[in-house]
Amino acid sequence: MPTSSHWLNDEQTPFLLIDEVRFARNVGRLATRINRLGCQLRPHLKTLRSVDAAKYILPNFHAPATVSTLAEAEAFAQAGCTDLLYAVGIVPAKLARVAELIRSGVKLHILLDTEAQAQAVIDYQKHHNVPFSVFIEIDCDDHRGGLAPQDPQILAIAQMLHDNQVTLTGLMTHSGGSYSAQTSDEIRQAAAQECQAVKVATQQLQAHGLTCPVLSVGSTPTAHFAEDLDGITEVRAGVYTTFDLVMYNLGVCQLNDIAMSVVTSVIGHNAAKNWLLVDAGWMALSRDRGTAKQHCDYGYGLVCDSMGQPLSGCHVTQVNQEHGVIELPDNLNVSQFPIGTQLRVLPNHACATAAMHQSYTVLKADGSKAVWPRILGW
Repeated sequence: MPTSSHWLNDEQTPFLLIDEVRFARNVGRLATRINRLGCQLRPHLKTLRSVDAAKYILPNFHAPATVSTLAEAEAFAQAGCTDLLYAVGIVPAKLARVAELIRSGVKLHILLDTEAQAQAVIDYQKHHNVPFSVFIEIDCDDHRGGLAPQDPQILAIAQMLHDNQVTLTGLMTHSGGSYSAQTSDEIRQAAAQECQAVKVATQQLQAHGLTCPVLSVGSTPTAHFAEDLDGITEVRAGVYTTFDLVMYNLGVCQLNDIAMSVVTSVIGHNAAKNWLLVDAGWMALSRDRGTAKQHCDYGYGLVCDSMGQPLSGCHVTQVNQEHGVIELPDNLNVSQFPIGTQLRVLPNHACATAAMHQSYTVLKADGSKAVWPRILGW
């Protein structure tokens, strides 16, 4: 990270710190890659849920973006965003909020994978005269939701929508299984598999005279390892803006690409056990243990010094609500970390850690400070 400015030492810990240089570099890296592959990027804004961050991520606020909550959709729409995919399955009770955004001029796409959802959308459109735009979710790896590419329900849903003048805009898939990959080749295979899944699904529709203009794929791992996006309309990715230890373990980034850390202070010593106590517990770091099943387990985060340099073998090993425990390796001693010493903790899962903070402190390239508020709620 850039040389620490004096103001960092005066900040009340714990707080979440974003390195502007790394953040901007990560954003540019993926944008350039997807552009070279002849595809469009629809960034997922869910990691930081910040209008200020979106100003870096999106080329402009008319560019396509993805959100995970209607609270995000409403806040980004108010900021001027006009093309948003709400990439969580819709339920009838949320259609009124979706309709309000559409009436305000926002192109808000909704996601579904059941005939029941489709019928709810059809009924609402008929009764309220709201022109919905729908994506059908495709399951590319049996990881979570969606329909298998050859499932006849895809055609049934598409036909329902077509017969009732509801616009089927796209097919969407997410290679969540790529997060379990063991090698780069496995991530490449996952990338090819998700592309193939939406292509097979759209062929089923085309065979029956139905059109679907957008094929949307993506995850941060596959976005960085996809080799052929021919026939794909757009790629989605989210955590790439800050990266995290899960992405590092997957080989998607280097440690010096991770643009997020939680700054914490040493508040106590257990000399007998060679433990440091810090003021960042799970309320600051989250309980996410995403690296536990990977080849390197970082506990609740990798500990760095006050300048952001990793301390080898030094992890947050235990957390309570407001306390963290760092079990120091044999080459370090508690006496080297006086009370009040600031440390930085790199997160396992950036989305989970960011969710624990209402705003982020930003270390800008020139050493100055900015604060980015987070969009809260659902």
